[in-house]
Amino acid sequence: MFDQITNQKFRLIFSPTLSARENMATDEALLASFEKDSLPIFRVYDWEKSFTIGVAQDFSKIPNFEEKELYERNYAKRITGGGVLFHGNDISYSLLMPTSYMKDKTVKESYEKICTFLLEFYKSLGLEVCYAKDNARNILSKSAFCQVGFEAYDIVFNGKKIGGNAQRRTKKCIFQHGSIPLSNISKRPEIGYCLEDFGIYLEIAEAKKSVITAFKNSFNINFENALLTQEEKDKLEILLKDKYDYEK
Repeated sequence: MFDQITNQKFRLIFSPTLSARENMATDEALLASFEKDSLPIFRVYDWEKSFTIGVAQDFSKIPNFEEKELYERNYAKRITGGGVLFHGNDISYSLLMPTSYMKDKTVKESYEKICTFLLEFYKSLGLEVCYAKDNARNILSKSAFCQVGFEAYDIVFNGKKIGGNAQRRTKKCIFQHGSIPLSNISKRPEIGYCLEDFGIYLEIAEAKKSVITAFKNSFNINFENALLTQEEKDKLEILLKDKYDYEK
């Protein structure tokens, strides 16, 4: 446990089912609006059928995959790294906190600490999960598809990656978001594994509640239900028009 987070108040933001562009523009608007003295934020949300790519990837160079034309009507670039990630059967979270909360932690140390709430979430479902680095069966590797490669702090069950997370830091904020696949949208290997593959069936609302509970219990958080501020809404609108309108 790290003392900077324990007993802190967090804004809890629920977002409805949104397109990839709306979800990723919301993340960016929250990060752009975050100040050193801002209340930390925990956002939970889900997706229309879509895909996202990492900040360093190019839409014109991503690998071909089945139904690509359908997906291409609903896609976005994340503000974090990683590969292609498919959405529509998953829930996601975004976490924003002042850098002071992790001032004594390296990026890797902070990533490992933050992801403990995800270990708690999966274990509450009866899955004995661990980080990829702690499982000798996993060989760390990179891939153009997020759910295929293994990073050190990816969470695995029986040697299989389950979900994905990524982090970005600014001078003011530590930002992290991640995806938890609930059900199958395809048996293609690049989609990866989901909870249904391990006999666990959760509705979206139930999964969101469980993730929030795991975060609250892991860090003894006090949540305050919140909406986007006017500043965040204004930045979101500008981003959707000027950056996330890929058809211009």
